[in-house]
Amino acid sequence: MILTLCFLFGCAPGLQLGCASAKESATAKESAPAATPSVQAKADPAAVFGRPTPAPAPGQAVAVFAGGCFWCMEKPFDALEGVIATTSGYTAGPQMAPTYEEVSGHATGHAEALRVLYDPSTISYARLLDVFWHNIDPTQANGQFCDRGAQYRSGIYTSDPTERALAERSRATVAERLGAPIQTEIEALGAFWPAEDYHQDFYQKSPERYTSYRTGCGRDRRLQSLWGEAALVGAGAAWIEAAKAP
Repeated sequence: MILTLCFLFGCAPGLQLGCASAKESATAKESAPAATPSVQAKADPAAVFGRPTPAPAPGQAVAVFAGGCFWCMEKPFDALEGVIATTSGYTAGPQMAPTYEEVSGHATGHAEALRVLYDPSTISYARLLDVFWHNIDPTQANGQFCDRGAQYRSGIYTSDPTERALAERSRATVAERLGAPIQTEIEALGAFWPAEDYHQDFYQKSPERYTSYRTGCGRDRRLQSLWGEAALVGAGAAWIEAAKAP
């Protein structure tokens, strides 16, 4: 895995391996480092980095999940009918307005997370939970796939008792299905801080780099071994073709 990631992303000696080092290399030529948020921005999550998050209109709702590298969580949710917008960001830590460098340096307690704006009349929260579980390894603690560290932990962050009950019920079902302890946390949703612009929609902005990272991290291989064809949502093209082959 070390050789694979360094071949793909040009790791220098001493760089942290995994999603953090891959992202540093993959985005270095695409964006200058984000400016430190102003004091005023720190008071408003929607204003951080000058990137407001879409507010739910009447009849819309928000769900927040953490599944390791947020690059890899956007695509499966964007593909769902009823999902209006997704935003990569940070949640579940105490620091206000964290930067990517701070989060990846284990300095804030946040997890990389995805905010999903959706239409409940078209897609249910239970369906979002189903897609979430089938795109993570819930048996892995302190990371996801090749990425290690608390910032890559998996989690479900709920807004009300109904979401909490559905999340806990789904976690119990997953534990029974996999026959293993589930490491995914379920917590009340706090502030969600949008990530820097170069992280948003990365799979669309840099599809080759995204695919190389996702493959090198072994994400789809592990999802296939855990979930079988149920993991096809969001899987890489080669994985899908192999699964469909006679």
